Formats: sequence, C-alpha cells, structure tokens
Amino acid sequence: MANPTSTDRNSDEKMQSTPGGNGDVELQSSTSTPDNGMAPVNRTTTQRGLKSRHAQMMALGGTIGTGLFVGSGQGLNMGGPLSLLLSYIIISLLLYGVATATGEMASYLPVPGSSMSYFGHRFGSKSLGFTLGWIYWYIFAITVPAEIVVTNLVIQYWSPPLHAAVWLTIVGAIIIGLNCVPIRYYGEAEFWFASIKVIGIIGLLILSTILFFGGGPSREPLWFSNWSKPAPVKEYIFQGDVGRLVGFMSTITFSVFAFAFAPELLVITGGEMQSPRQNLPKATRRYFYRLIIFYLLGALGIGIICAGNNPDLLGGGSGAAVSPWALGAKAAGIKALDSIINAVIVLSAWSAGAAYLYMSSRALYSMALAGNAPRIFTRCTQSGIPHWALAASASFSVLSYLTLAATGAQVFNWFINIINTGGFQSWICCCILYIRFRKATTAQGITDLPMRSRLQPYTAWVSLVGFTLLLLLNGFKVFLAGHWDAATFLSAYIGIPIFLAIYLGHKFTVGREDAWFRDPLEVDMHSGLDELALAEVPTKPPYKWYQKWRVLIE
Repeated sequence: MANPTSTDRNSDEKMQSTPGGNGDVELQSSTSTPDNGMAPVNRTTTQRGLKSRHAQMMALGGTIGTGLFVGSGQGLNMGGPLSLLLSYIIISLLLYGVATATGEMASYLPVPGSSMSYFGHRFGSKSLGFTLGWIYWYIFAITVPAEIVVTNLVIQYWSPPLHAAVWLTIVGAIIIGLNCVPIRYYGEAEFWFASIKVIGIIGLLILSTILFFGGGPSREPLWFSNWSKPAPVKEYIFQGDVGRLVGFMSTITFSVFAFAFAPELLVITGGEMQSPRQNLPKATRRYFYRLIIFYLLGALGIGIICAGNNPDLLGGGSGAAVSPWALGAKAAGIKALDSIINAVIVLSAWSAGAAYLYMSSRALYSMALAGNAPRIFTRCTQSGIPHWALAASASFSVLSYLTLAATGAQVFNWFINIINTGGFQSWICCCILYIRFRKATTAQGITDLPMRSRLQPYTAWVSLVGFTLLLLLNGFKVFLAGHWDAATFLSAYIGIPIFLAIYLGHKFTVGREDAWFRDPLEVDMHSGLDELALAEVPTKPPYKWYQKWRVLIE
C-alpha cells in the first residue's frame, strides 16, 4: 500500500478512497473537510478488504458464541424452556428495531472508521459520540475475556491434563492472532468460522427435530417431555407465581448476552466493506432471518432435548458449563456427539472472541480518528491493521485469568452483567441516534437512502422503551430479600454511572458550548458521500441457473 503524501498536520483532511493494486480499496488522506467527526491525520489506514460474503457471514454468525451455545443453558436453568423461548422472542423483536435503525444509518454513510460513536458525534453531539466511543471500546474489549473464560469451562468437559491457565493462554493467543492478519484474510477466516457455526446450529436443529419424533437410539419420541422437568416456566428463588415471574425476568435479562452487539458489528464492517451501500442493506435484512432461525428455533430446540433441572447446566450448581446441546445428545445416548458439539462450541468461541476484539480495536481506531483518543491509535500497518489499537484492546484478555482465583461460572456471570449493561446502553443510544438521523433526513429532504425500513421510526421507539426497562432490571435479584451481593450489584449497574460520568464530564468541559443535540437542519448529511462512490463496485450481471453454484466460491 502506498504511503500517503506528507501534508501539514494542522490542516483539515478528507478521507479519499482510491483503488489499490490488490483489488481492495485503499484509503488515503487529502486536504480540507468540514467538521464531521474525523480528525486530520497522516497515516496508513484500514482497507476495504471485506467482500460481500465476508460481511454477510460475519453479520450472520460473527457474534454467535458461547452465549447461544452455553449461556442459554443458564437461562434454561433459571426460567425453564417456555421462559427461555419467550425471552428470545421478545429480545429478537426489540433487536429488529435496532438492526434496521443501524442498517439505515450505516448504509447511508459507511465511512472509513465507521462506528456508532462516529454516528453519535455526527447525528447527536460531540459528547454523545465521545461517550459511546469509550463505552464501546471497553465493553467490546471485556467481552473477549468472557468468551475465553467460558471456552475454558467447556474444555474442562474433557478433563484435560493441562492446567487451566494453559488453555486460557492458548485460546487468547488464537483470538489475538486472528486479528493480526490483513483484513481480507481475517474476513476469510471469519467466513469459515462463521460457516462452521451456522452449519453446526443447523445440524443441532435437525438433531432436536429427530429426537423430538423418536429418531434417537431409544426410538422413544421426546415430544415436550423435558418441558415438565420440572415445568415449562420454572420457579426461581421464590415459590408460586412470584417465583415464576422472577425466573422469567432473570432469564430475559441474562439472555441478552447471546445477542450482544451484532447490529454494531454491521456498522463497523461498513467501513472496511466493498460496495457497502449495496451490501450493508442485504446483510441487515438477513440478520432478522438469523434471529428467527438460530435464536428462536435454537431456544425451542434446547428446551426439547435438555431438561431445565440438569445439574450440569451453567448455573446448575455443579460449577460446570456444559452446553445444553451436548447434554441433550448425551442423554439421548448418541456416542461421541457431545464431544463433537463441544468442539464446535470451542471454535465458535474463538470466532466470537475474534469478532469482539475486531470491534474493540476498530472502535478505538475510530475514536482516534475523531480526536477522542490518543493519536497513536490511528496508526496502521501497511496491511491496514490498527496495531496500537489492537494491542490496547487485547490487553483486556488478561482478565480471563480471574477464573483461576474464583469459580469460572461466577467470573463469567460478572462479565455477563457488565456486558449486558453495555448492550442495553448501546441499543438505547442506537435508537436515539436513529430518531435524530430520521429527523435530519426529513428536515433536509433526503430521500435517496440505500435502505429504508417501513416500520421505522416506530420500532426504534418500542426498542428504546423496552431496552430502558431491561437496563433497570438487569441486576434486580440483588434487591430481593436475602439475595444482596455487592459484586453482582456493582457488575450489573456500574456501567450506568460510568456512562453518565463520561458524558457529563465531557459535556461540561470540552462540550459546554455545544447543544445537547444537533439541530436537524445543521446535521452534516453530505460530507464523505462523494468518496463513498469510489468504494462501490459495479454489480455483476446475474448468473444463469446452472451457474449459480459459482456464487459460493466467488
């Protein structure tokens, strides 16, 4: 990649996209741009090395990890199969509003360094963009050790002779290593990792269907027999209806981790995607099908093949973290299948951990571009890797060693509380920013959007209210009589004062002269659009029916 020409570091610069010699789009800098949230820099930048199939598969399976494969077992343990299914339905509907909102914004302006913090600055205010940037960075970064911790718990299923610290190190090294390769190779690796996850989930859904109708070794149909072990809606902490309500509330707040930050991944990949204004709408629409197939049918399948009172479930009391899928296969008497399932889960965790590290490093890179983080984090390798941002984000991985001093399940739950709080805050802000974006497009008469959802902005308002309620309920169990726990309280709610402290601190210092939100008529809706045209690749003519197989290897 050619080095950019030297210019005055105090001058404003505009990001230009120029075709690179390797078929990717390389990003270089030139002069003068209005205030759109990007700080002037002279550097080698990230590259548009993600193809359509990379981005769509990353959106489809990039963040599917131990939350769905293992964490769902704790939701089953707390609330029972019906509570788990209803929780996944509610979260999926709320996330549809978030995904279509972020999809509209990101496909309209998929600039280099694209992130929700960038949109927070551009469509909201400088203070909101600054706050979102730092919140995203530490939440994405702290999700990496969470994936490492639960992966180690799954590995212990085989009772390996090596110490847990060795496995923590190996898993962390693989995750970091995947992010050290050029983006086109990372995208290719993620494509195949995500493909394994997608194939694995489809296989597990087929397994649950076969066992449901009696295709297992015993030839006895499961039907919904596990729904009565002990009940479709379990009592949790208390007896009777109150216990069932507590179980459902605990399930829905905990289960958010399985869905975390997939819409944000779509936004981030937009900055390194080929033809983003064509491909982002496709990836966003297909995300909803992912919710239905993988999450809703997955929750139904889990409740069919695994009993909610199995002691080996995460949170079941044994200290284990075995996947409910593996437990169901073992209970059905299918030899070796439980180990195969756990192997797929380990690969899934590596993939999800790599995706979160990717998002974390790009969030820090985007902040540095906007002048909200030290300038050193804008530096990239010749292959487009923001190495300093990656190193800072990867440093959070050492938190996984906390599991050596406490039980793995306990440490995992601490991480879940912190991550869920960040997820709720993120999705609330996504909805707020979309509402501001929508007002700006209306006020300025902009109609040529690559994507427009028919149900917006109503779904954004519904998601805003829903996730606000879930944010306040995240750690509600500590307020129940006899269940106070300081560590759980702090991990569930510490994110709220951190968000407010960063936001108000910036607002009343650096941003005291700015409005709380930009006026819709003053929102910059045009800077960068001309450069994005260079990132668009002409659409290929459709293949005939006998040539469509070539799309798979394109």
